[in-house]
Amino acid sequence: MAADFIGWFADIGLAQRAEVGGKGGSLGELERAGIAVPPGFVVKTAAFEQFVAALERSETLRARVATLAADDLAAIESVSAGLRARLRAAPLPQEIRAALADAYCSLGARAGDAVAVRSSATTEDASDASFAGLQDTYLWVTTEESMLDRVRACWASLYSVESITYRRHRGIDEREVAMAVVVQAMVQARTAGVMFTRSPTTGDRSVITIEGAWGLGSSVVGGEVTPDRWVVGKITGEISVREISDKQIEHRRAGAGGVEAVNVAPERRGVACLSDPELEQLRQIARQVERHYGCAQDIEWAIDTRGALLLLQSRPETVWSSKESSPAARPAADPLAHVMSIFGGRR
Repeated sequence: MAADFIGWFADIGLAQRAEVGGKGGSLGELERAGIAVPPGFVVKTAAFEQFVAALERSETLRARVATLAADDLAAIESVSAGLRARLRAAPLPQEIRAALADAYCSLGARAGDAVAVRSSATTEDASDASFAGLQDTYLWVTTEESMLDRVRACWASLYSVESITYRRHRGIDEREVAMAVVVQAMVQARTAGVMFTRSPTTGDRSVITIEGAWGLGSSVVGGEVTPDRWVVGKITGEISVREISDKQIEHRRAGAGGVEAVNVAPERRGVACLSDPELEQLRQIARQVERHYGCAQDIEWAIDTRGALLLLQSRPETVWSSKESSPAARPAADPLAHVMSIFGGRR
């Protein structure tokens, strides 16, 4: 049945992480919470498991990864290249292909002519481990055949050198790792970026840091442009930092699909990519998302050419959270000095 392989955002959430991965579960969670996201569906891990099982009838995959030493880069590179090539070249089982084609056709009525195909690993975006950035994402995919190929590519990216190395260093059981894939409508982004519901530099919980640039958010996430940056009071809305950068490029749709970097017109390069009312809208959404999840969040967002704000992802903030969960320091020789240091930091 198609439902074994496909989950629409409205029907899934983080409770189904094992079936839809971290990114898929989060997008479903956001939609069910009434927060606007681009429409889409998730290719469930059941499709990945069936696909891999068919390949393993002739040769093992996961067992080969499980035997690798975390520090043996040459062996990891060799196994990675072989496994990725096998997954990319293997045909999809007919029932999976049919389920994906039907879902893609159904999404087309809402999505327009292009989709994003995004990896969603089951171990991705957890509070104690994040695979974010280790697997592949493909933007502006415009045909059914391209979509099917990109789904296989996302599955194959679970066996990238970086992903394998990460898992081997953390001792993650290969039998517990699977890949779902998000397929969702592309956003015609005028402006896009990220925001953090606690300061990424100081850990301050009272502020929201917002970064953005013209065009697609891939330029910001990939570090190809210095984004505009604002620090906004979470409760008050006061803008304490306003840094407008010289944004020389923006990511736009390439003519044949995919994304290309184009030069920003000189008169737009130094113009703020967000207005104050848009910053206020982002602040309110950030607070709503943080309340929903109950912890600090790292959020990807976009504003389309009509001015509509959409969230593309929300994941737990891990940098400061992991520092806070680390073992406490040894007591100071003078306990009063320790107390004063705590209250001194709350001015």
